[in-house]
Amino acid sequence: MRNFRLLVLGNGISAYGSYLNMVALNVFVYDATGSALAAGLFMAVRLATSVVSGWVSGRLVSAYDRKRLMVGADLCQAVALLTLLLAPDATRVGLLYVLAVVTGGCSTLSQVALRSSIPEIVGAEHRVRANGLLVTGRSLAMIAGFASSGVVVAQLGYSAAFALDAASFLISATVLFLLPVRTRAVKKDDAGAGSAESSGAARWTARMLLATAPLLMAMIAIRAVDGLGSSSHNVALPIYSSSLDPDHPATFISQFWATWAIGNIVAQQVIGRVTKKTGRTPGERAFALGACVMSAGFIVVFSGLPTLPAVIAALVAGAADGFTEIVYVSRLQAAPDEQRGRLFGLSASAENAGFGLGMLVSGALLETFSPLQVVASFHGLAIVLCGTLLLLLLRRGVPRDHVAAETISQDKPTVTEGRS
Repeated sequence: MRNFRLLVLGNGISAYGSYLNMVALNVFVYDATGSALAAGLFMAVRLATSVVSGWVSGRLVSAYDRKRLMVGADLCQAVALLTLLLAPDATRVGLLYVLAVVTGGCSTLSQVALRSSIPEIVGAEHRVRANGLLVTGRSLAMIAGFASSGVVVAQLGYSAAFALDAASFLISATVLFLLPVRTRAVKKDDAGAGSAESSGAARWTARMLLATAPLLMAMIAIRAVDGLGSSSHNVALPIYSSSLDPDHPATFISQFWATWAIGNIVAQQVIGRVTKKTGRTPGERAFALGACVMSAGFIVVFSGLPTLPAVIAALVAGAADGFTEIVYVSRLQAAPDEQRGRLFGLSASAENAGFGLGMLVSGALLETFSPLQVVASFHGLAIVLCGTLLLLLLRRGVPRDHVAAETISQDKPTVTEGRS
């Protein structure tokens, strides 16, 4: 796990750069163009690229070395940022949309490759703990990135922000390159068998997943709807915070995200200890229940409660968010290595599509409805779906420790039956 902790550190540094990038670039687009439409288009291009990249990334991580893909993704983002930094002012606006494509595609590729690799890096029995460490690292990076972005841009300027962002990706790429980690399962078959298996894996699509592993498909669908809910509270939070304290609108936002991050860290600690003590990995029931608690917590945050109860609700929502993230990723990682990349690619596309659609719809609805109404509608839909899944699981009597990969592996003979 020592090597993996270094990997988490590198990933956290690149995540810090990504969150700093998210704020600095969006503000820079608006300042450079003076157009809210241009800023919105930049975000739309980046999200659309992330959705498409999910499908492409699944193929790439199934066919090529994942470590090299992650290093390449970080280097591409660093080069794109340095190009923007060194470009003449007159050409920067046009390069911004190229940067949106590069960052959107590479960040998704890196995420899919890393999630697919964890069982091979740390061993399948340690994947829950490893996922928890990653969640903690990214939570801390998000807080640091959002908190420092305003200071960096205001005090040092956009060029310093872009340079710092590029440096974070270079550090991450260097750490990954130097670490002696294996990211793919060791193949025991001959070359011909490996080729047939890869060909079979290429035919492993969402339709096959729906037929062979409906529980996993349901979990992916819920994550897409969770993306809708996440976008709703992200869009509504500044509006709600301004209504609480018009003179200091950033106060509640800071309290919310700091408390949310603490909840994420607490979840990582708890689930790691419980898994180590019991030797059991939380299953689909835990995922559905955790997602219900998470969405309910976000709704309570916007219900107009005094600061202390609202902060407690944010803590609960953050803990449930971290818990469901760890459980969800760990379940998908139980799939065979040759199928795992496609599975995470599909998941990334679904989550990014849900978040992007939610950003558009939430923004439109907030022109007419209150933040509570919008957040309750989106997260309420997630609660309904999670409740339905939970009832079905209870009715079918699916064991708590049912391993989703066992369902998927029923299709494995079909994938490899072309061997000769």
